[in-house]
Amino acid sequence: MKTNMLIMAAMLIGLAGFAQKSEIKAAEKAMKSGDAATAKASLESAAGAIAGADERTQAQYYFLRGQVYADLAKKGDMAAFGESVDSYKKVVSLEEASGKVKYSGDAKAQMSSVANDLVNAAVEDNKEKKFKDAAEKLYMAYELSPRDTVYLYYAASSAVNSGDYEMSLDYYEELRDVGYDGSQMEYRATNVETGEVETMQKTQRDLMVKSGTYSNPVDEKTESKRAEIVRNIALIHTQLGNNDEALEAYKTARADNPDDVNLVLNEANLYYQLGDKDKFKELMAEAARMAPDNPDLHYNIGVINMEQGDLEAARESYRKAIEVNPGYVNAQLNLSTTYVNEGNGLIDDMNALGTSRDDIAKYDALKAQKDELFKEGAVVLEDALKVNPGNEAILSQLKNIYGALGDNENYMRIKGLLGE
Repeated sequence: MKTNMLIMAAMLIGLAGFAQKSEIKAAEKAMKSGDAATAKASLESAAGAIAGADERTQAQYYFLRGQVYADLAKKGDMAAFGESVDSYKKVVSLEEASGKVKYSGDAKAQMSSVANDLVNAAVEDNKEKKFKDAAEKLYMAYELSPRDTVYLYYAASSAVNSGDYEMSLDYYEELRDVGYDGSQMEYRATNVETGEVETMQKTQRDLMVKSGTYSNPVDEKTESKRAEIVRNIALIHTQLGNNDEALEAYKTARADNPDDVNLVLNEANLYYQLGDKDKFKELMAEAARMAPDNPDLHYNIGVINMEQGDLEAARESYRKAIEVNPGYVNAQLNLSTTYVNEGNGLIDDMNALGTSRDDIAKYDALKAQKDELFKEGAVVLEDALKVNPGNEAILSQLKNIYGALGDNENYMRIKGLLGE
């Protein structure tokens, strides 16, 4: 009886194996005729017992499954990409474990093809603003071809565009950990006919120069992406409210890129958000020393000094901004406002005085001081009009100053310039 049961069990195993192979052959036949849906159905019939099959049969099954899902993905089933990738990986792991290699070479070649399909699909997703889908596809492409770290870089960028900051943070941190640089050589030459500098492949560039149609060949390495990556990690931590992690990321980034003024600015902005205005001002001053020809830096330093009531420091910064950019309207307006604000600050003192002879004398002195400050503010704006004639913001503020001074002649002149 026991023997009969063993024979029956062996027969059942044999029949199951025969059924698996039959379904796999049916799937192969369907694929050859281009019918991926039928091939998929045949493989699903064999799926339940495939784990008990020998390694070769399993490798064959997963290789065919990878082909089926790759074909379905090409036909529009975007979810099939992942199934295809997993199947090809299974082929490689099975054959590496068994030491019997038959399908691995083709599986790896197919994975490269799927990676290209994923990248092309991601490009279309980005065009259609399906950024998260694009990020996931690009990451799968990177997993298939880890040497192509640029796929991971673009996956991180797409994840940012999708607003999925957790995903983008994971990708950027992986880029940092694998040491992604992103720089590359660019080969340029000047078109003799047009005089324009063009970028092309090195072989083509060299041939063009040799032919005489191009001149001045230049080989130039593009900027490394490392600073950008660490900066983005810090920015994403900031976005997620992970302020300690963000500050640590800036510390690391600045140690690696001490001349990157953008890192200093971003760190300064984080301190500003945290309410540490003194640290913000310190870092902005450092950035201004690093980039003295950047008027926005000087302007922003002026704004924070103005907020903190340090009007002399604010004026110095606004003047530097105007020196670099003589047409910087906001700096001109704010510089004028520092004088107006200081003058307005005297009004409370004036109103607190009594009617005694001494108080009247003090009142007159304070009023004269206030008027002089207002006139300083007016001079700033009159100079600004020489560079920005007709600017409404400048004219409106100037009109208000002359109105406060009781200077009717200039008040009416500015009203006329405003078309009032």
